[in-house]
Amino acid sequence: MSRRNRQQVSLPSPEQVSRAYQQDQYRKRYKRAFISTLSVLAVIAAVAVLVSTLFLPVIQVSGNSMEPTLSDGDVLVLLKSKSYERSQLCCISWQNKMLLKRVIGLPGDVVSIDTEGNVTVNGVLLDEPYVSDKTLGECDVTFPCQVPEGKVFVLGDHRSTSIDSRSSEIGCVDQDQIVGFVLFQVWPIGG
Repeated sequence: MSRRNRQQVSLPSPEQVSRAYQQDQYRKRYKRAFISTLSVLAVIAAVAVLVSTLFLPVIQVSGNSMEPTLSDGDVLVLLKSKSYERSQLCCISWQNKMLLKRVIGLPGDVVSIDTEGNVTVNGVLLDEPYVSDKTLGECDVTFPCQVPEGKVFVLGDHRSTSIDSRSSEIGCVDQDQIVGFVLFQVWPIGG
């Protein structure tokens, strides 16, 4: 190599080497932190999906069969549970649809609805403050009817439009069809 070529090549100063080294270390730390953050977010998302699927399904209300209690567009969190009681709101799976209804009769209960829409269970008139307009509605079931073992009798709160256990098409719902019970409402907030 000639002298002229050697003179044109200059070595970086120690400050430049130190700065380049620090930038390289910063990039490596940033990349590790970014990958770590993405990994944590992926795990959180997977856990959320698993919890949502197995324990706390989230659904959106579609229709008006539960008005005034629930409205079209409300978002609810359900709790999967094998224990339930009368007047609890539940989501049932019926012909690939999700229906929101209220548990009225438990296995062995005798349910009756008169022509004015008054509901009695085991001879006791139910107090239903959640129903704004009592009516017999669309009904082709003969009353009184006894709820078979392993099933529940469900009604919608908006009795004139709800298709529920009063219809022989749905009838008493098998407990295995219950997706979950309404735990709380997510949207609208404070609803």
